[in-house]
Amino acid sequence: MVSVFVKSFEELSKLELYKILRLRAEVFIVEQDCVYQDVDDKDQKALHVLLKKSEDIIGYTRLFWPGDYFKEASIGRVVISKEERHNNYGSQLMKASILAVSEKMKEKKIKISAQTYLKKFYNNLDFLESGKEYLEDGIPHIAMFKE
Repeated sequence: MVSVFVKSFEELSKLELYKILRLRAEVFIVEQDCVYQDVDDKDQKALHVLLKKSEDIIGYTRLFWPGDYFKEASIGRVVISKEERHNNYGSQLMKASILAVSEKMKEKKIKISAQTYLKKFYNNLDFLESGKEYLEDGIPHIAMFKE
């Protein structure tokens, strides 16, 4: 059984923040072999969506109000721990994140910068590609929108 929590930066415990940063580093830096500055001074502005199994954080996203990252509301740092990806938690996490944008921010339009290989995953959540593919931290990405 998994639980979803939506928290401001100030509401995160030190242990939760540590586990979030650890999960992001495990996947984005180590697994994807991408050297980039993950701790970017943007977490303080974001809402944080945590997918917890017991006390473990197995999934995470961060949400931004319009104008704080993109012109539109946005979802980023979408991550599921490697051990849990086979359980379809990615869809559950994204649906919870979309709901949080709608309920907490009162926004419908959402922009994401998606890793290109995940286009179909995001298409299944009603995101549509916009523009050309581009490199972000050496990884192919594409802008996608949900209205």
